[in-house]
Amino acid sequence: MTRILHLSDLHFGYEREGLVEPLLDRVNAARADLVVVTGDLTHRGRSAQFAQAAGFLRRIEAPLIAVPGNHDIPLYKLADRMIRPYSRWHRAIARNLEPVGHVGAVRVQGVNSVDPMAWQRGVITPEQVGRVLKGVDPDCVNIAALHHPMQQRPEIDKALMKGAPEALARFEDHGVGLVLTGHLHLWSIGAFQGETGRPVLQLQAGTALCARPDDRQNEFATLDFDGPDLLVERHVAPMDEPGFRPPEQIRFTRRGGLWRPA
Repeated sequence: MTRILHLSDLHFGYEREGLVEPLLDRVNAARADLVVVTGDLTHRGRSAQFAQAAGFLRRIEAPLIAVPGNHDIPLYKLADRMIRPYSRWHRAIARNLEPVGHVGAVRVQGVNSVDPMAWQRGVITPEQVGRVLKGVDPDCVNIAALHHPMQQRPEIDKALMKGAPEALARFEDHGVGLVLTGHLHLWSIGAFQGETGRPVLQLQAGTALCARPDDRQNEFATLDFDGPDLLVERHVAPMDEPGFRPPEQIRFTRRGGLWRPA
């Protein structure tokens, strides 16, 4: 069995301070083989916020990869945003904006979906899709990890990432089995599978630490891969409670190349 832990939208600088230590304790207790962080480590991309985020990540006792989110580039310093949008990320987090994690029979390819020309809306280019597909390992569950979702429910008022429909179609045709995203601060898994299943299972994470009252809760997920079977545990900490509840479990199985609820 291989365990992946998925965090997203930490938003240091606007974090729920009382949940930082419980989150870290719960993450380390999970003993994941790999932790994947899909963006918005900071709230405004400031140096002090990156220092907080980096300090938190250093305390995670597992291998870790992270990709940027739209909040991780400068908002108000337009020159920095256009010319050197990732300079603070490079200094505090990592040089590589699209890292790869490979543990057991699971391969995770990071994708930087941030568009410095747009504050919220992301972008995935044909070149990025090509890099993901070039790395597909037929002996692994292949995962793409990025900040912006590749599909959204009709009630979502944020613009869908540029290039998302085309990228998702190519992922489905070429062996990508799972997509991990964040951005919306709304949990979703299996929402786009339909009755017959699909080749790509999409997990949209809620926010792990953001203190925005409208979010109502913080959360993260673990994913246990065991052959064709996947157990997802959703760990939720409501805003009006001091810590995390016992995890909720959701099971999927992959048969004939399609994911279905188990």
